[in-house]
Amino acid sequence: MTKEYYIKNMVCDRCIKVVRNELNADGVNTLEVILGRVTIDTEDEVLDEQKLNTVLSENGFLLISSPEAILSEAVKIELIKLLMQLPLKTEGTLSSILSAKLNADYSKISKMFSITEKITIEKYFIKLKIEKVKELIQSQEFNFTEISQLLDYNNMNYLSRQFKSETGMSLTDYKGLNENFRNSLDQIM
Repeated sequence: MTKEYYIKNMVCDRCIKVVRNELNADGVNTLEVILGRVTIDTEDEVLDEQKLNTVLSENGFLLISSPEAILSEAVKIELIKLLMQLPLKTEGTLSSILSAKLNADYSKISKMFSITEKITIEKYFIKLKIEKVKELIQSQEFNFTEISQLLDYNNMNYLSRQFKSETGMSLTDYKGLNENFRNSLDQIM
């Protein structure tokens, strides 16, 4: 029987690889692993679910089952996916993108996200963008103006103000630290 499970805290391709490899090593017949979801072919649902829970908890993931938590995790995944491909191209508003991707009314999505995560979608997306800015600064491939353009800021000054508001330091100060003060994407809130 095929069974689909939803997973919290999967934020990158390495997460997919870890879950797939660990489940396969435990003898779980894994059909598909994508961000936030795994599909398995199971003969013994109880045993496979126990193995899944063990693998997930050992690797910093959680099994989720409530519709609200699943929807909130889907929002996070869609926003993370948006930032994976630079330059950031948001065709339409964030609300229209999420409504289309999740096939749900944005007011419902927004309300559920705010209740379950204790932060608005917009503020969460800003936090994700700031982490991407930190990553780009550390890569030293782009100057601040190029970073602001890659992340679809209207201008560098707006990025600079938002960065300082979120981190408490200027872009230049952060760059001068030469240290990794990035937050893991699964820890952003």
